[in-house]
Amino acid sequence: MKMNPLGRSGLNVSELCLGTMTFGTQTPETEAHAQMDLALDHGINFIDTAEMYPVNPIAAETIGDSERILGNWFVRTGRRSDWILATKHSGEGMMHARNGAPISAKTIRSTIEGSLKRLQTDYIDLYQFHWPNRGSYMFRKNWTFDPSTQNRMQTIEEMEDCLGALAAEVERGTIRSFGLSNETAWGTMQWLLAADRVGGPRVASIQNEYSLLCRLADTDLAEMMINEDVGMLPFSPLGAGFLTGKYLGGDVPAGSRMSIAPAMGGRMNDRVLPAVDAYAKVAHDHGLDLTLMSLAWSARRSFVASSIFGATHLSQLKHLVTASEIVLSTEVLTALDTAHRAHPLPF
Repeated sequence: MKMNPLGRSGLNVSELCLGTMTFGTQTPETEAHAQMDLALDHGINFIDTAEMYPVNPIAAETIGDSERILGNWFVRTGRRSDWILATKHSGEGMMHARNGAPISAKTIRSTIEGSLKRLQTDYIDLYQFHWPNRGSYMFRKNWTFDPSTQNRMQTIEEMEDCLGALAAEVERGTIRSFGLSNETAWGTMQWLLAADRVGGPRVASIQNEYSLLCRLADTDLAEMMINEDVGMLPFSPLGAGFLTGKYLGGDVPAGSRMSIAPAMGGRMNDRVLPAVDAYAKVAHDHGLDLTLMSLAWSARRSFVASSIFGATHLSQLKHLVTASEIVLSTEVLTALDTAHRAHPLPF
């Protein structure tokens, strides 16, 4: 398994990262633990969770269960140190966490301590802010994005205050590095500049949606990440399951995400399946598996540190981990770009 630096954090992570957002709903604890064992056996050392997980659905009764499942594995196996562990602080509007309060210097310590308790560990390797207080254009909001109501001074003051609180946690030893999620190039640069001014941990990574079907990161954000040594952590690199091909022909497998959430978080529209067809043809023409091709593509982008994928079932994980063995030729990459031009941003 190829290893990559996580920004300037000094941490090295596997090019594939095990996502856990189904742990506790679609994936029961015993199977989740089996996934963790299998991932380690295949060289994956990076695992991502969040205080609000599991999803599909998000519910007050289950929030935090994904972290609890990881914590139980750490205690049972005694192998916490085998993982680079990432989790997240929910942002404004998540009513099941702090009654929807925004991220602030006042919420950081107690939120970290809650995660540490559920994870049954005394440190988090990568602590991420799940989405910015000012909002995000991710999750299909890019179509109507309007930053004109943002308050620049308030945003920067909040960043500086939060960095002070994060610096205190680094000093305490509860977190090792800091990352963002659902952020923009401008927002990330402001975090970097604020860290230069006031100290505090430098942004190591950005976890945004990124796949063959969602290439919003390819321009300004990519340039910033390359030049500032900030690693991309793509989530949904398989396009929420579309790039497995399981929904082609109108199929909706029992237990799949679409069977639970038919709109697929706003992803389902009349442009998506034709785009998947185009990528499936590239895979077929070059003797590749569509799923593995798509996952390998996301992991090998020049600005990507590690691509976060999830598997509902162990059998799926056994297949997905072999993406690390896939080689994408120049001809394949050119064909994928050609398909992208014909089917831009179907999400």
